[in-house]
Amino acid sequence: MNPLSLYDPDDPYPESDGKPMAESTEQYEWLVKIKENLECLFAEDPAVFVAGDLFWYPVRDRSVADAMAPDVMVAFGRPKGLRRCYKQWEEADIAPQVVFEIRSPSNGPKDMAEKLAYYDRFGVEEYYVYDPPPNTLEVWLRQDGRLKRMSHLKGWTSPRLGIRFALGGRTLAIFDAQGQPFLTSVERAERLRREQARAEDEHQRAEEAHRWAEREAAQAARQTARAEQEHARAEEEHRRADRAAAQATAAITRAEQEAAQAIARAEQERARAERLAERLRELGVEP
Repeated sequence: MNPLSLYDPDDPYPESDGKPMAESTEQYEWLVKIKENLECLFAEDPAVFVAGDLFWYPVRDRSVADAMAPDVMVAFGRPKGLRRCYKQWEEADIAPQVVFEIRSPSNGPKDMAEKLAYYDRFGVEEYYVYDPPPNTLEVWLRQDGRLKRMSHLKGWTSPRLGIRFALGGRTLAIFDAQGQPFLTSVERAERLRREQARAEDEHQRAEEAHRWAEREAAQAARQTARAEQEHARAEEEHRRADRAAAQATAAITRAEQEAAQAIARAEQERARAERLAERLRELGVEP
């Protein structure tokens, strides 16, 4: 959007000039895409403020400079939060370091030159201009105190944001530091739907695996119980065999003892008979 040109004494720092945010659905889609992806990228950093089409007042005195509303701006060192406009003197005098403009049909050379001069004057460190229909990207980087146009050829990585720009044959692709592409809201919703579907599939497979594991555990428990029963029966059979062997050994021992006793008695009887016969012979009687 162009700098404000009207001054309302009742509202010295208006938040809108009554003009539409974008002149085409393509321009609006790119504005929202870049803003939302940057918000996601820095969601965990409380000191990075990202805004889209927000009036930026660099100085309190509007006679010195009026407001500009970049399509997307990023201010490092400023807290997140709602703002009606960005008044730099209330923001620790920190100017947005990174600015994006999505060129529209009404942005002629004079308009774009004024934007560049404004951002150059008030301290923007990185300035990006993307023109969707011809698929061109301009990159301006502050060097030696001035914004200078870069020759990025096939790609460019933002020093501040860490994101990479790549111009393909038909459109611009933007990637974060991990190589994930910037997506539209619809694309993010579709990716979330697919991830949820995959998560649900994984959950179902995990449930099936859990049930299978439970069945296997139950079967193993039954087999263990049967094995323990078999072991107990084998132990009992072993004990019975031991008792039978002990009884047999005792019987053999008793039989041997009885046989020994019978032999001893027989020997005693034979000795007595021999003594009796000898006595009878001495008496002259043949036994």
